[in-house]
Amino acid sequence: MERLLGFDAQMLFDNAVTAVNIFILFFALSYLLFNPVKKILADRRNKIAGELEHAAKSQAEAEVLKNEYEAKLKDVKKEADEILEAARRKGKAQEAEIVEAARAEAARIIERANREIELERKKAIDDLKQDVVSIASLMAGKAVAASMDVRIQDALIDETLKEMGESTWQS
Repeated sequence: MERLLGFDAQMLFDNAVTAVNIFILFFALSYLLFNPVKKILADRRNKIAGELEHAAKSQAEAEVLKNEYEAKLKDVKKEADEILEAARRKGKAQEAEIVEAARAEAARIIERANREIELERKKAIDDLKQDVVSIASLMAGKAVAASMDVRIQDALIDETLKEMGESTWQS
């Protein structure tokens, strides 16, 4: 019976040659394939590391810009509030000026109306005095004509003129 695995010289020689060939093939392929693949993988690793570093820098810059924009936004909101407050103050000042002007105009109108009322009152008093004098003169004329002569009439007129005074006739 033969052995299942026969270790003879030929088989050992063939196995040794095959091992040397595999070893040579491994080094040849390693030189031709593994080193370039390792170089490609190293390049790719370096490229990814560079991109990650660039992405980190970009993210940091974006964060700085975001903070700047938020600060500017707060400043803009503050400025808008200041502008609105100034507009409110200006509006209140204008309101006060308008109210003061209206009050002054109302006071002028009332003063003018009071002067006109006073002038009308004086005119009415003067008209009333003239009417009283006219009526008194007519009544006196009728009474005198009936009972007096010319001498008594002259005395009465002089006495009446003295009582009324010259200022009444001159105004």
